[in-house]
Amino acid sequence: MTSESANVAIAMSGGVDSSVAASILSRAGHDVTGMTMRIFPECDAPKASSSIEEARHIAALLGIPHHVAELTEPFRREVVDYFVAEYRRGRTPNPCVRCNQRIKFAALYEQARDLGAEYLATGHYVRVVPREGRLAICRAEYREKDQSYVLAGLTQEQLRHVLFPLGTQDKQQTRAMAKALGLGIAEIPESQDICFLEGGNYRRFLQEHGQCGTPGPILSTTGKVLGMHTGLTDYTIGQRRGLGISAPEPYYVLRLDPERNAVIVGHHRETFANRLVARDVVWGGLPPQSEPFPCDIQIRYRHDPAPCTIEPGPDSFTAMFDSPQRAVTPGQWAVLYRNDMVLAAGTIDTFA
Repeated sequence: MTSESANVAIAMSGGVDSSVAASILSRAGHDVTGMTMRIFPECDAPKASSSIEEARHIAALLGIPHHVAELTEPFRREVVDYFVAEYRRGRTPNPCVRCNQRIKFAALYEQARDLGAEYLATGHYVRVVPREGRLAICRAEYREKDQSYVLAGLTQEQLRHVLFPLGTQDKQQTRAMAKALGLGIAEIPESQDICFLEGGNYRRFLQEHGQCGTPGPILSTTGKVLGMHTGLTDYTIGQRRGLGISAPEPYYVLRLDPERNAVIVGHHRETFANRLVARDVVWGGLPPQSEPFPCDIQIRYRHDPAPCTIEPGPDSFTAMFDSPQRAVTPGQWAVLYRNDMVLAAGTIDTFA
């Protein structure tokens, strides 16, 4: 975090993390403005409107101004439409990564800059560390709260204008600070849901956006029809339950084939892959490379990074795993690490 006083906009949700981050910045002598994104029409999201009011209330308690950033249209275009389109392609997207890249640290920052802010801060648990003329996202000091995976897609330009005040503390410290400040939110439970999926029900959301899912065949890897599925959006790679196939050895979802409207299944040993190709690569602590190099790769949010060798390509990389990895999923985010440092990241396209 910059040691010099600066104009800082803090993205506030009304929750514990962003509220405490705002307090830390203010007490450090920065000129802080709270900003809350409106990403849904008010009539469609009363819960979101209440979050705006809560953020406004917290900002008043902290003695900082508050501003609502109207981002409904860019959020729909860049995140919601993308989410639906990826499922239509038989892929499983990570909308939080997309939102960070295109909305929070892009569109929101642009509005913050219009208000005179030099930096945009958030309550994420992550660190930014200088490295050989570049800036690198690094894991939070307390690994259990680390959010580097969903922020690994930030560009060098974006990283030059961000602050993460919570990167060196744990959640218990944050809650204790909120309690000491008398904010009345210290014990609010954390939300694990994607913000636009009420109750985490993505199938209902997709149905409401015209992706009802057409029944089709469940096929073996040799093309044998083993059953019928209820729609591709009802299935995820690696899934075992709910296939409705009676067999001596359990079947798992291996791939989703939108061209044939088919779910491809196989046995447990077939759920492992030796390599993947990721595209739309963003280089982090490491500048773009042309030669192979070793590192660790994380292929979903709850995945222990695995050793691999990376073969870089134009706007892509191929990761060859030291040991086969299970349920590699196109559309998900692949992040390359060396120790705690993010080297690069990209969207998983294919695997084998």
